[in-house]
Order: sequence, then C-alpha cells, then structure tokens
Amino acid sequence: MRFRMSIAVASVVAAVVAALPGSASAAPERHPAPGAWEPAPQAPFEMPAGARCEFAVRVEPIVDEVRKLTIETYPDGTPKRELFTGALINRVTNLETGATSTADASGTALVVYRTDGSMTWYVTGPVLLGFRENAGTLPKGLWIVDGRFRVEFSRTYDKTITMLHGTTHNVCTDVD
Repeated sequence: MRFRMSIAVASVVAAVVAALPGSASAAPERHPAPGAWEPAPQAPFEMPAGARCEFAVRVEPIVDEVRKLTIETYPDGTPKRELFTGALINRVTNLETGATSTADASGTALVVYRTDGSMTWYVTGPVLLGFRENAGTLPKGLWIVDGRFRVEFSRTYDKTITMLHGTTHNVCTDVD
C-alpha cells in the first residue's frame, strides 16, 4: 500500500502548521532536512503487569506503513515540527493468557517539539496511547483515542488530552 496524503488532510495540516506558535532550541533526536518523507516504524514493546494493564502486555505492529515528514527544524537540524501518517495496526497480547486483539492506530499527527523536551500532538484519527497511573487525563491503560484532539506531553510523558470530538477505548479490556 502506497502513501498518499489527501487534499483535505494536506489543507488541515497546512492550516494547523500556520496557526502554531513558534518555539526555539533543540529536541534530542536528529532527523533529515524538511521535505523528505521517510519510514517511521514502531518497535514492538512489552510492559510488565500493572504498568498499563493489570497483566503483562506486548504490543507489536502487524501493519506498519507510517511515514514522517519533517516540516521544520531548529538551526542545529533537530525537528521542530513533523507530520506522521499511514496505516498502523498493532496486535496487543496479554502475556499471561495469550489473548490477543488488534488496535488500529492509523491516525495523522502533527508533532511540535518544544525546547524543554515536552511536545504536542495535533491528531486526526486513531492513535494508541499508554497511560501510567495518575499520569494524565485518562486512567491507567492502553487507549485508542480516535477523532480530532490535541495531546500535550510533559517532559516525563504525562499526557493531557483535549478532545474536539471523538472517542476513547481501553484496549486492555479487549484482552483481559
């Protein structure tokens, strides 16, 4: 499956980029110069019991066609704004029982990196977000958040979601 950004998505992204306030300094990871789409694969990961779900869980991509576009960089070449989009379907496995479920996280996000290590995602569509106990606006879990929303990440990855409209679903309940 090849990536194609629709005119509607492109116009939404252009409007969001134009409305964003500027920021300065460097983010920790280096990326290519603005204008080059590149793969942005998600690595599989495991979480111990109690970290996100009440049981140990593994999340692994079974479809991963996510691409990123660096829109703007800081003077040292680190990303300031990046766009992520593409198909991402994850298999979520309860490592204690073997129960599995799939989670569609194929949303589009404009990510704005701040100088203090925090970041903001402006999202359309579903993404999979993990929440620790008392570390954000949703309870502990692995959440599919779908719709139009903003996610503020603190330097410690606490998450604050501001929904324009959409839904949330804790994937832990699918494999419990």
